[in-house]
Amino acid sequence: MVLLGAVLLGTAGLSAGAWYGGRGATPPTPERSTAVAEELLPGTHASGSMIVRGWRYGVVLADDDYGSGRTELHYGESPDCALTGLLRRTAESRGWRDGRAVPGSPCDGWRVERDGLLVTLVQHPTGTRLAVTAAPPAGFEVAVVGGTVLGALAGAGLFLLLARTRRQPLAAALVTVGLLPGAQSTWSDLLTDGLAAPTWPAWRALAPVLVPWLVIALVTAAVLARPATRPATPAPAEAT
Repeated sequence: MVLLGAVLLGTAGLSAGAWYGGRGATPPTPERSTAVAEELLPGTHASGSMIVRGWRYGVVLADDDYGSGRTELHYGESPDCALTGLLRRTAESRGWRDGRAVPGSPCDGWRVERDGLLVTLVQHPTGTRLAVTAAPPAGFEVAVVGGTVLGALAGAGLFLLLARTRRQPLAAALVTVGLLPGAQSTWSDLLTDGLAAPTWPAWRALAPVLVPWLVIALVTAAVLARPATRPATPAPAEAT
Protein backbone atom coordinates (compact mmCIF):
# COMPACT_ATOMS: atom_id res chain seq x y z
CA MET A 1 0.00 0.00 0.00
CA VAL A 2 2.85 2.40 0.76
CA LEU A 3 4.31 1.77 -2.70
CA LEU A 4 0.90 2.40 -4.30
CA GLY A 5 0.62 5.72 -2.50
CA ALA A 6 4.11 6.73 -3.59
CA VAL A 7 3.33 5.91 -7.24
CA LEU A 8 -0.05 7.65 -7.30
CA LEU A 9 0.93 10.85 -5.52
CA GLY A 10 4.35 10.78 -7.17
CA THR A 11 2.57 10.90 -10.52
CA ALA A 12 0.42 13.76 -9.25
CA GLY A 13 3.60 15.54 -8.15
CA LEU A 14 5.12 14.96 -11.57
CA SER A 15 2.01 16.46 -13.11
CA ALA A 16 2.03 19.49 -10.82
CA GLY A 17 5.77 20.03 -11.29
CA ALA A 18 5.47 19.86 -15.08
CA TRP A 19 2.62 22.38 -14.97
CA TYR A 20 4.52 24.74 -12.67
CA GLY A 21 7.76 24.49 -14.62
CA GLY A 22 6.04 24.83 -17.99
CA ARG A 23 4.03 27.98 -17.34
CA GLY A 24 4.32 30.74 -19.90
CA ALA A 25 5.47 28.58 -22.82
CA THR A 26 3.50 29.97 -25.76
CA PRO A 27 3.32 27.90 -28.97
CA PRO A 28 4.71 29.59 -32.10
CA THR A 29 2.40 31.07 -34.69
CA PRO A 30 1.92 29.21 -37.99
CA GLU A 31 3.80 31.99 -39.77
CA ARG A 32 6.83 31.63 -37.53
CA SER A 33 6.70 27.84 -37.80
CA THR A 34 6.69 28.08 -41.60
CA ALA A 35 9.66 30.47 -41.51
CA VAL A 36 11.59 28.06 -39.27
CA ALA A 37 10.82 25.16 -41.60
CA GLU A 38 12.08 27.16 -44.59
CA GLU A 39 15.26 28.02 -42.68
CA LEU A 40 16.04 24.44 -41.65
CA LEU A 41 14.88 22.70 -44.82
CA PRO A 42 15.88 25.11 -47.60
CA GLY A 43 14.75 24.24 -51.09
CA THR A 44 11.86 22.07 -49.89
CA HIS A 45 8.13 22.69 -49.87
CA ALA A 46 5.65 21.23 -47.42
CA SER A 47 2.74 19.36 -48.95
CA GLY A 48 0.47 20.41 -46.10
CA SER A 49 0.36 21.73 -42.55
CA MET A 50 -1.90 21.64 -39.52
CA ILE A 51 -2.15 23.08 -36.02
CA VAL A 52 -2.33 20.41 -33.32
CA ARG A 53 -3.92 21.56 -30.08
CA GLY A 54 -3.12 19.90 -26.79
CA TRP A 55 -6.10 18.50 -24.92
CA ARG A 56 -7.07 15.95 -22.31
CA TYR A 57 -10.52 14.59 -21.47
CA GLY A 58 -12.01 16.84 -24.15
CA VAL A 59 -10.51 20.02 -22.65
CA VAL A 60 -8.28 22.13 -24.92
CA LEU A 61 -5.24 23.50 -23.11
CA ALA A 62 -4.59 27.22 -22.78
CA ASP A 63 -2.08 28.84 -25.12
CA ASP A 64 0.38 29.57 -22.31
CA ASP A 65 0.52 25.94 -21.11
CA TYR A 66 3.56 23.93 -22.10
CA GLY A 67 2.40 21.24 -24.48
CA SER A 68 -0.63 23.29 -25.49
CA GLY A 69 -0.10 23.09 -29.23
CA ARG A 70 2.27 22.79 -32.14
CA THR A 71 2.42 23.34 -35.87
CA GLU A 72 3.07 20.29 -38.04
CA LEU A 73 4.28 20.45 -41.62
CA HIS A 74 4.07 17.37 -43.83
CA TYR A 75 6.45 16.46 -46.64
CA GLY A 76 5.06 13.91 -49.07
CA GLU A 77 3.21 10.66 -48.53
CA SER A 78 6.33 8.53 -48.09
CA PRO A 79 9.38 8.99 -45.84
CA ASP A 80 12.25 11.06 -47.19
CA CYS A 81 15.34 10.11 -45.20
CA ALA A 82 17.40 12.75 -46.99
CA LEU A 83 15.50 15.43 -45.06
CA THR A 84 17.01 14.18 -41.80
CA GLY A 85 20.53 14.83 -43.07
CA LEU A 86 19.52 18.19 -44.52
CA LEU A 87 17.99 19.33 -41.23
CA ARG A 88 21.03 18.18 -39.28
CA ARG A 89 23.53 19.97 -41.50
CA THR A 90 21.51 23.18 -41.74
CA ALA A 91 20.88 23.32 -38.00
CA GLU A 92 24.58 22.90 -37.20
CA SER A 93 25.56 25.67 -39.60
CA ARG A 94 22.94 28.11 -38.27
CA GLY A 95 23.52 27.76 -34.55
CA TRP A 96 20.73 25.43 -33.50
CA ARG A 97 21.73 23.35 -30.46
CA ASP A 98 20.91 20.15 -28.57
CA GLY A 99 20.60 18.14 -31.76
CA ARG A 100 19.88 14.45 -31.36
CA ALA A 101 18.24 11.60 -33.21
CA VAL A 102 14.53 10.82 -32.94
CA PRO A 103 13.47 7.19 -33.51
CA GLY A 104 11.48 6.70 -36.69
CA SER A 105 10.73 4.30 -39.52
CA PRO A 106 12.39 3.44 -41.88
CA CYS A 107 15.05 5.89 -40.62
CA ASP A 108 15.56 8.18 -37.66
CA GLY A 109 14.58 11.83 -37.57
CA TRP A 110 16.29 14.73 -35.82
CA ARG A 111 15.45 17.40 -33.23
CA VAL A 112 17.05 20.78 -32.50
CA GLU A 113 16.35 23.72 -30.22
CA ARG A 114 16.93 27.48 -30.30
CA ASP A 115 15.27 30.74 -29.23
CA GLY A 116 12.61 28.99 -27.19
CA LEU A 117 11.59 26.71 -30.06
CA LEU A 118 11.85 22.95 -30.36
CA VAL A 119 11.87 21.55 -33.90
CA THR A 120 11.42 17.81 -34.42
CA LEU A 121 11.60 15.95 -37.71
CA VAL A 122 9.97 12.52 -37.51
CA GLN A 123 10.04 9.85 -40.21
CA HIS A 124 6.90 7.75 -40.64
CA PRO A 125 6.03 5.10 -43.23
CA THR A 126 3.27 7.46 -44.36
CA GLY A 127 5.54 10.48 -44.77
CA THR A 128 7.90 12.94 -43.11
CA ARG A 129 6.59 15.31 -40.45
CA LEU A 130 8.22 18.45 -39.05
CA ALA A 131 6.79 19.72 -35.76
CA VAL A 132 7.54 23.18 -34.35
CA THR A 133 6.60 23.82 -30.74
CA ALA A 134 7.67 25.72 -27.65
CA ALA A 135 10.80 24.40 -25.95
CA PRO A 136 10.72 23.53 -22.23
CA PRO A 137 11.28 26.68 -20.14
CA ALA A 138 14.39 26.96 -17.98
CA GLY A 139 14.05 24.91 -14.82
CA PHE A 140 11.38 22.63 -16.27
CA GLU A 141 13.25 19.42 -15.50
CA VAL A 142 14.05 20.57 -11.95
CA ALA A 143 10.38 21.31 -11.29
CA VAL A 144 9.33 17.92 -12.67
CA VAL A 145 11.85 15.94 -10.63
CA GLY A 146 11.18 17.97 -7.49
CA GLY A 147 7.42 17.58 -7.80
CA THR A 148 7.76 13.84 -8.39
CA VAL A 149 9.98 13.30 -5.34
CA LEU A 150 7.81 15.42 -3.03
CA GLY A 151 4.65 13.72 -4.28
CA ALA A 152 6.12 10.26 -3.78
CA LEU A 153 7.20 11.08 -0.23
CA ALA A 154 3.78 12.55 0.56
CA GLY A 155 2.03 9.50 -0.91
CA ALA A 156 4.16 7.06 1.04
CA GLY A 157 3.54 9.01 4.25
CA LEU A 158 -0.21 9.26 3.62
CA PHE A 159 -0.69 5.55 2.94
CA LEU A 160 1.53 4.69 5.91
CA LEU A 161 -0.78 6.81 8.06
CA LEU A 162 -3.85 5.18 6.54
CA ALA A 163 -2.43 1.74 7.30
CA ARG A 164 -2.57 2.59 11.01
CA THR A 165 -6.24 3.56 11.01
CA ARG A 166 -9.31 1.37 11.17
CA ARG A 167 -10.75 3.01 8.05
CA GLN A 168 -7.69 2.32 5.94
CA PRO A 169 -9.49 0.30 3.19
CA LEU A 170 -12.16 2.97 2.58
CA ALA A 171 -9.77 5.94 2.65
CA ALA A 172 -7.18 4.19 0.47
CA ALA A 173 -9.90 3.23 -2.02
CA LEU A 174 -11.10 6.85 -2.27
CA VAL A 175 -7.58 8.15 -2.90
CA THR A 176 -6.88 5.41 -5.44
CA VAL A 177 -10.12 5.99 -7.35
CA GLY A 178 -9.41 9.72 -7.46
CA LEU A 179 -5.85 9.44 -8.80
CA LEU A 180 -5.65 6.18 -10.75
CA PRO A 181 -7.33 7.35 -14.02
CA GLY A 182 -5.08 10.38 -14.36
CA ALA A 183 -1.98 8.44 -13.34
CA GLN A 184 -2.72 5.71 -15.88
CA SER A 185 -3.22 8.27 -18.64
CA THR A 186 -0.03 10.12 -17.69
CA TRP A 187 2.15 7.01 -17.87
CA SER A 188 0.40 5.88 -21.04
CA ASP A 189 1.41 9.19 -22.65
CA LEU A 190 4.99 8.87 -21.47
CA LEU A 191 5.34 5.25 -22.57
CA THR A 192 3.83 6.06 -25.98
CA ASP A 193 5.62 9.32 -26.80
CA GLY A 194 8.47 9.39 -24.30
CA LEU A 195 10.79 12.36 -24.10
CA ALA A 196 11.40 12.33 -27.85
CA ALA A 197 7.96 13.78 -28.58
CA PRO A 198 7.75 17.44 -29.64
CA THR A 199 6.02 18.17 -26.35
CA TRP A 200 6.00 16.28 -23.09
CA PRO A 201 2.31 15.89 -22.14
CA ALA A 202 3.02 14.75 -18.60
CA TRP A 203 0.88 17.20 -16.69
CA ARG A 204 -2.28 17.45 -18.76
CA ALA A 205 -3.62 14.01 -17.83
CA LEU A 206 -4.22 15.04 -14.23
CA ALA A 207 -5.10 18.72 -14.53
CA PRO A 208 -8.82 18.29 -15.37
CA VAL A 209 -9.37 15.84 -12.50
CA LEU A 210 -7.80 17.95 -9.75
CA VAL A 211 -11.14 19.49 -8.73
CA PRO A 212 -13.04 16.19 -8.33
CA TRP A 213 -9.98 14.74 -6.60
CA LEU A 214 -10.09 17.64 -4.14
CA VAL A 215 -13.66 16.65 -3.30
CA ILE A 216 -12.54 13.06 -2.76
CA ALA A 217 -9.66 14.29 -0.59
CA LEU A 218 -12.10 16.26 1.58
CA VAL A 219 -14.33 13.21 1.96
CA THR A 220 -11.29 11.13 2.88
CA ALA A 221 -10.23 13.69 5.48
CA ALA A 222 -13.74 13.70 6.94
CA VAL A 223 -13.71 9.90 7.16
CA LEU A 224 -10.36 9.93 8.93
CA ALA A 225 -11.38 12.72 11.30
CA ARG A 226 -14.58 11.00 12.39
CA PRO A 227 -14.00 9.19 15.68
CA ALA A 228 -14.30 5.46 15.46
CA THR A 229 -17.29 3.95 17.22
CA ARG A 230 -16.49 1.19 19.62
CA PRO A 231 -18.90 -1.67 20.17
CA ALA A 232 -20.84 -1.31 23.37
CA THR A 233 -19.71 -3.63 26.12
CA PRO A 234 -22.44 -5.27 28.18
CA ALA A 235 -22.72 -4.10 31.75
CA PRO A 236 -21.44 -6.59 34.30
CA ALA A 237 -24.18 -8.65 35.84
CA GLU A 238 -25.04 -7.75 39.42
CA ALA A 239 -24.39 -10.38 42.01
CA THR A 240 -27.52 -11.78 43.62
